[in-house]
Amino acid sequence: MCWQIIPTMFVLMDFLQMAAAHCMVHPVPARNFTLPCVLLNETFLSPFSAGSWSGLRRELGAPKIKHLMNEEKFLCCLWSASNIDCSLYRASMQARKFIPSEINLSAPQKIDWSWNVECWVRGRLDLLVCNLQLLKLDLRADLKVNLLYSGSELSLGAASTSSLQGTVRVAPCDCRDQASCQCLVATPSLNHTYLLWLEMVAGGTALGSPLMALQPTDIVKPEAPVKLHLELAERGQVKLCWSSPAPLPFPLQHQVRISAPPGHGDSQQMLQVALESSVAMDNALLDSPSSVQVRSRNLRAPGFWSDWSSPYNLTLGAQVLYFPARTVTRAGSSLSFLCTFRNRSQPVPSRELVWWLNLAEPVPASQTSVLSSRVSRVTLPNLRATQPRGSFLYSALYCCHQSRQCHRAYAELYVVDMDFNISCETDGYLTKMTCRWSANPTTLLLGSLQLRYHRSQIYCSDFPSPSPDSEVKECLLQRNHSYECTFQPIFLLSGYTLWIEFKHSLGTLQSSPTCVIPADVVKPLPPSNVGAEVTRSTGLLNVSWSQPVFASRDLTFQIRWNPGGREDIPWQLHEVPDPAGSWAAMAVQQLCVQYVVQVRCRELQGSGYWSDWSRAAQSLVQDIRAPLQGPEFWRIVSEDPARRQRNVTLLWKPLMQNDSLCSVSRYIIKHQTPGNPPWEEFVDHGTSWTFPWMEPTHTVTILAMNSVGISAINSNLTLSQQMSTVDAVQSLSAYLVNSTCVVVVWSLSPQIPGIKSFVIEWRNLNKEEQVKWLRVPPNLRKYFIYDHFILIEKYQFSLYPVFAGGVGKARATDQFAQGGFETGNAGSLHVVLPIVFSTSVLLLGALLLSHQRMKKLLWEDVPNPKNCSWAQGVNFQQLPCCKT
Repeated sequence: MCWQIIPTMFVLMDFLQMAAAHCMVHPVPARNFTLPCVLLNETFLSPFSAGSWSGLRRELGAPKIKHLMNEEKFLCCLWSASNIDCSLYRASMQARKFIPSEINLSAPQKIDWSWNVECWVRGRLDLLVCNLQLLKLDLRADLKVNLLYSGSELSLGAASTSSLQGTVRVAPCDCRDQASCQCLVATPSLNHTYLLWLEMVAGGTALGSPLMALQPTDIVKPEAPVKLHLELAERGQVKLCWSSPAPLPFPLQHQVRISAPPGHGDSQQMLQVALESSVAMDNALLDSPSSVQVRSRNLRAPGFWSDWSSPYNLTLGAQVLYFPARTVTRAGSSLSFLCTFRNRSQPVPSRELVWWLNLAEPVPASQTSVLSSRVSRVTLPNLRATQPRGSFLYSALYCCHQSRQCHRAYAELYVVDMDFNISCETDGYLTKMTCRWSANPTTLLLGSLQLRYHRSQIYCSDFPSPSPDSEVKECLLQRNHSYECTFQPIFLLSGYTLWIEFKHSLGTLQSSPTCVIPADVVKPLPPSNVGAEVTRSTGLLNVSWSQPVFASRDLTFQIRWNPGGREDIPWQLHEVPDPAGSWAAMAVQQLCVQYVVQVRCRELQGSGYWSDWSRAAQSLVQDIRAPLQGPEFWRIVSEDPARRQRNVTLLWKPLMQNDSLCSVSRYIIKHQTPGNPPWEEFVDHGTSWTFPWMEPTHTVTILAMNSVGISAINSNLTLSQQMSTVDAVQSLSAYLVNSTCVVVVWSLSPQIPGIKSFVIEWRNLNKEEQVKWLRVPPNLRKYFIYDHFILIEKYQFSLYPVFAGGVGKARATDQFAQGGFETGNAGSLHVVLPIVFSTSVLLLGALLLSHQRMKKLLWEDVPNPKNCSWAQGVNFQQLPCCKT
């Protein structure tokens, strides 16, 4: 048998005529075909040398076996149903007609060894399989078969022996039962034409086949379809769907085989489907116990049909179907769902169906309707963004029977908040534009986001819309779930249309587009050379600055200032009315304060941004005028017996800013003694001064001085040894009110006139502390002293009468008086104090508790600001110490 074609395959008559005229390569059909085998001997001079397989290796050498194409000598055969003629052909020969008389074969051809060949490419496109079936089983046990092949980029019709210039590869064939063989070629290229032939050795006899050619894309056998299932379509019809297990680079056609069980009409029905991987099903089939199978084949080439898929029972399909089964949409939109329901394989009328959201919230009946007798529809208006519930990132919509019977299946609804606020700003150098937008963390869980943009040549349209020519801009995710993108370089007057694209496995959503012109969103550089000054005469804060560089439009300015830059004081803000100016003046209340000033700016036109605040400028504190008066002061007299010298230490309180206007650079101490000219001493730092007192009378005056002048109103104090013996105070008592208040009461000796004031001194005798003092008007006979007193320690209180000619004799007490006290001109003031009770408690506490523990107990009457909101920020030294 030389050439046999299976009756179901096509006959290549045109090719046979071409092969008779030219020595062409034989195209392999995409089906079974019979291939003759030719006996090879030495006289034939073919690449397949005569004799044995070892003879071939001996003639050509081992390395040339893989490169037979380089010999440019090929077997060219003309065969028919009765005989076969082969001759040697060189690739360099011109194609011409073969004259039978020129064909001279010295060896008879053995034509009774023929093979039935079938080749296909596996559905995963990773393997070319050729099965060989021997038609006559006259073979020896030592049969060896090799498939030699070479790839060519020429089309199948143009492939000839002249294209066999390249690397030849050998694929050994596995002959398991000596009657059939299988040859495998790994990773075939679909876009190439493969030229191949067979070489066989059996019992020392070498056999060869004519050249063949095939194109893998024409003989692909796809994998059987998988995942057969029923789905509900948009108009309410039910369709059968499937998918291919592996993607293919060409479209497929499908066949659907419907098989009905015996006794249910036609036993088999065939449906033809092109391109689509689904087919609508008749309701009658859904109600019958039919099963379906699907197979696929290349739509544009002969190819092979795949195997039939596994049977799928239509009756046992899904009990509830949804359309859409899974969908994604944007917040604020409306969406409709369809469903069909089966109960024990029986369809349920649509009027008996109800809808539930997450099985917790029933959908109102006003939102449901009947699409058909089997299909129910629900519409959900104004959808809100999905809030994750644990691992569920969607809302579950259930279609149930009105008896609240529900199946497990549900429709998945993903609602995404697409309201993104895209803001852009152009830097002050006008070289780049930065755009920012924030994303909800839930949105990031559902899918991916990216910024798309399109730049128009001039400005923005009134109604911006996404463009098909858009580009993706890379944005960096920040820590606060916001994104930042930079456009550089930029076109200042071009319109940039921007929108956010959300990509989900179920689809893509787009936010509303916005258009930005870089020139309209400039954030200028901050002003420079900021200066601040408070004027002496008018009390105005004058601020000056320089406009920023690269500012191409008119600017408006804002000024903020703060006394001393303190964080606890809010900034004052001032709008500069003159856009073109570079200075401004603001009225301020405090003239003796150093102000911290900053300036910022923005463009008058467009929707630009305020610049950053400039570097802070500080105003200089300048004296407005000379101090109003000198400080109030007192003296402490100390004896030095070793030197027989008396020293006087002057103590004074620093002047406040309102009294000094604005500062005090030094204090001047003026001395005056009888018979001597006055002299002065200067104190630049500190509030005390010590000097020796040697004269009987010594008058001291302290003046305050600043850059403007010297205080005009000053107090003086006369030190007189004679007046220090005047005993004007008859009695002095000190009463403890509480740990922060002591009242001092005194009485005067009769007929002692001329007292100008009193000075009260007190000190803690248990500690070496500086004496504390205060001046009291002459008409008082009692005074409340506010300080922190530790009741278990000892204090000394002294009262000095001050006359015009000197300081009188002091009256002192070092213990607290018991009971009440009386004083006053018009009557008596009675303060009833629980002295007995408090004294007993204090004495007992002093015996039982340590010094620090006692402090804590004595301070229990003062609120703790950490625990009492009303006590926070209160200065308890300024509160009245007596409770009514």
